[in-house]
Amino acid sequence: MNTLVCIEPGHFAYEQRPAPAVPAGYALVRIRRVGICGTDLHAYEGKQPFFNYPRVLGHELAGELVDTGGAPGFERGEAVTFIPYFGCGTCIACRAGLPNCCTHIKVCGVHIDGGLTELLAVPATALVHGQGLSYDELALIEPLAIGAHGVSRAAVRPGEFVLVVGAGPIGLGVMEFARIAGGRVIALDLNAQRLAFCREKVGVEYTVEAQAPNVMEQLHGITGGDMPTVVIDATGSQKAIESAFQYLAHGGRYVLVGLQKGEISFSHPEFHKREATLLSSRNATRADFEHVIASMQAGHVDPTTYITHRVPFGQVQAEFASWLDPKTGVIKAMVEMP
Repeated sequence: MNTLVCIEPGHFAYEQRPAPAVPAGYALVRIRRVGICGTDLHAYEGKQPFFNYPRVLGHELAGELVDTGGAPGFERGEAVTFIPYFGCGTCIACRAGLPNCCTHIKVCGVHIDGGLTELLAVPATALVHGQGLSYDELALIEPLAIGAHGVSRAAVRPGEFVLVVGAGPIGLGVMEFARIAGGRVIALDLNAQRLAFCREKVGVEYTVEAQAPNVMEQLHGITGGDMPTVVIDATGSQKAIESAFQYLAHGGRYVLVGLQKGEISFSHPEFHKREATLLSSRNATRADFEHVIASMQAGHVDPTTYITHRVPFGQVQAEFASWLDPKTGVIKAMVEMP
């Protein structure tokens, strides 16, 4: 089967590989769609901290079920997605119902090979029914679930101001689910084109350009002097993460969905006087996937509007590097598999 491998940062190669072995308890999926995520882009750049090479990228996946692996209620030929974070089932996190942060986690396309290939074997317990959604929609459940999980971690309450830093695909998902939770969303980004997308396609109430000289003044005005009670980073940029501490209201919560390699620093007195809460948000849970599916079925979210670029599998190697350039206007690139 044809497989695209990231050999090292900045270098892809197509390889012919044998079809995967399917151990007991595993299902076999013929991949039909692969969404390209910031994690994939960072891995290509060599900036993803949990990554090693060579690696087959791809964890935003949808496909046709070839072998159910004994999963109850599933049938061969149905459209599926799956939860691409494989926990050990026995560590403290897994025992607490948090396999998304398992101490021995294997994330598809990060720690183990992912979906830029024709066939993929996955634990049968990870399968998620398609429920009538298209392959495009199914491939976008995972990034939306990341956003939904971040909003859940923030415990967003109706009526409160939620500042989302970063208007890429993950940030858009955060905005969608903050809005669904009743939050009043403020989008902050360097890219004016992406902020326009937030207003026109996602219905974000307020947008602020990160390079404006009066960001603090704008946030102060929007919130009636209070500042946002929730700040969620979806950039993975050290500079953005550290800068956003100043935007947090007293008594507020700051959630890091974005991830970068190094250490972060902030003023302890400024953080302390706010009695602020700092949280990380990693991956997503089955409950988040179910919340996303229900929201899509109810018409609260239409993620297909995020798809700005669509390429066949055979052109990914040639096109991938261009998606790192903001000038291309990419929000979500979708790979169509043969």
